[in-house]
Amino acid sequence: MAGVTVSDEVLAKEFSAHRAHLIGVAYRLTSTISDAEDAVQEAWLRLSGLDDARRAEIRDLRGWLTTVVGRICLDRLRSAAVQREKYVGPWLPEPVVTPYGAQPGDDPLETVVRDEQVRMAALVVLDNLTPEQRVAFVLHDAFSVPFSEIAEILGVTESTARQHASRGRRAAAEAEKPDHTDLGAQRELVEKLLGAILSGNLNGVVELLHPEAVLIGDSNGKARTSRRRMVGADKISRFLAGLVEMYGAHRLIQGELVLVNGDIGMAIPARPAEDGLWALDRRVMSFDVQGGRVSRIYDIVNPDKLTHLSLE
Repeated sequence: MAGVTVSDEVLAKEFSAHRAHLIGVAYRLTSTISDAEDAVQEAWLRLSGLDDARRAEIRDLRGWLTTVVGRICLDRLRSAAVQREKYVGPWLPEPVVTPYGAQPGDDPLETVVRDEQVRMAALVVLDNLTPEQRVAFVLHDAFSVPFSEIAEILGVTESTARQHASRGRRAAAEAEKPDHTDLGAQRELVEKLLGAILSGNLNGVVELLHPEAVLIGDSNGKARTSRRRMVGADKISRFLAGLVEMYGAHRLIQGELVLVNGDIGMAIPARPAEDGLWALDRRVMSFDVQGGRVSRIYDIVNPDKLTHLSLE
């Protein structure tokens, strides 16, 4: 390759070997695919921009890159915290949607979602932490970055870095966690729920929902969903029945089962208005299971968070 030295080529290969790991770090820190990819690309630019002497100083490339990505993501988290003050309705992580039933591929994102800690419920907990708590907790507990390096990233003392991680760890421990249900059982439950919704069997829907079930919609005002957290099986069942009435069961059933951050979900394509039915926004729905019932429904319709989704 013209203008590229052998050392650059070797460096690029070494970087590629760590790419999936870095995507995992950045996605867990930001909950956003585009931010994760941008952070990893920026880390590469910083690495490739070093002169030979600076490159020679790096003894652990993986560790060095992890720290760099952490610093980049901290800046993005601080910026995002300001932007989310203007966000319309609840904010949910950007989903990683992969085919259901397919063999795992080599895409770094498919590697990421094999990790239990990037399930939607876990990321929602992380999204409620301060940027400093999130960075300290994730980098230390998930990726074993020393507190001395985390303190440098955050611009605080090592003791303060430990406190940030401790608060993040406490929040994660206190949060309600979905059951570790195998995909087959998840699919059976979700298909029963979808069948009850589409057939108008409200009693059946209520029976399949946890009594304190929560529905969270994410649209930023750009598509139709609930703009407030909805709590309770009765209220959610009526909301879901309203969706069928507005959009038509025959169009909702055109969706397909997918994996959303490793759990069973539903991807539904956009459809234009027809015969008194409203236009249907493209959406991804995912589900948490607790005690054999659906405990949370995440309804993501913000088009900015579905750009990686291939669905017609």
